Amino acid sequence: MPVTTSPRAPARTVPQVRGRPAALGLLAALLALLAVLVLSIGVGARPLSPAGVWHGLLDSGSADYTVVHRMRLPRTLLGLAAGVALGLAGGVMQALTRNPLADPGLLGINAGAAAAVATATAFLGVSTPGGWVWFALLGSAAVATLVHAVGGGRGATPARLALAGAALNATLYSYVDAVMLTDTSSLDRMRFWTVGSLAAAQPSTVTAVLPFIAVGTAAALALARPLNALALGDDQARALGARPGLVRAAAIAAVTLLCGSATAACGPVVFVGLLVPHLVRALTGPDLRRLLPYCALLAPVLLLGSDVLGRVLGRPGELQVGTVTAVLGGLLFLHLVRRGKAAAA
Repeated sequence: MPVTTSPRAPARTVPQVRGRPAALGLLAALLALLAVLVLSIGVGARPLSPAGVWHGLLDSGSADYTVVHRMRLPRTLLGLAAGVALGLAGGVMQALTRNPLADPGLLGINAGAAAAVATATAFLGVSTPGGWVWFALLGSAAVATLVHAVGGGRGATPARLALAGAALNATLYSYVDAVMLTDTSSLDRMRFWTVGSLAAAQPSTVTAVLPFIAVGTAAALALARPLNALALGDDQARALGARPGLVRAAAIAAVTLLCGSATAACGPVVFVGLLVPHLVRALTGPDLRRLLPYCALLAPVLLLGSDVLGRVLGRPGELQVGTVTAVLGGLLFLHLVRRGKAAAA
């Protein structure tokens, strides 16, 4: 007699086989993030061992306590928050536009923040990161709202949103260049912010942007399932119970909060929101329920790792994190493009 097997047995083992690598991957990402957090606090003009980092964090009588809490901890926390924000914004932006190479700045959010900061610096005399935060958030929100309206409102499509964002990007960055060229004192005050830097991090800056990043993070993670449905097309999304117009508006709001907050705090850091989701997708696939958590963990690894590398390579000074991410991101992206061409050949 032929031997038959029960069709139920494989179905029981599939979740275990899939779930175990996913859990191990998240654990590895958490360990990598923990390692780069320790490096971010320990590396500097006065190097600290892991034990020194631990005592500097917890022991108020330690000689390293002041260095850790006044200088390195705010910088590390800002890099962590900005990395989470940029990673999630990139993942949501690429899902929204159905383009794996889309950047969070595609909707003009970075340009809106830069234009608002340039205006506040040149015409209102604002010269501190704590003051720039609010203007940058306001500029990001205004431009995102305008892009959504120009792109068609509730009937907006990915192509319309991308075209509207590209047009506003060009216009606003031209305005920023004009303001900076005509006001050299403003250019001097903004030079580190324009490049992208964590060096001027202060506790007040972290406190100011953290609520916006927290709300944006919660919104982005909650949008994972509706955006998955939207990837099938508007008709299929409606059949699954999603409302495409509302989902797109919510996604734009989440990207505005995330990318606007990160840009407000440390300037327009490039390639993090573009590269991390692209790399993570090779590990997790397109399912945003898995992709977004990985982005939230691995984007700070890239951002803080680049900041540490800039401190090491630029001694006795330092290279700003925006410069390092631009170089690393460009090289990695060129490698990915060449590998894709080789695979297609």
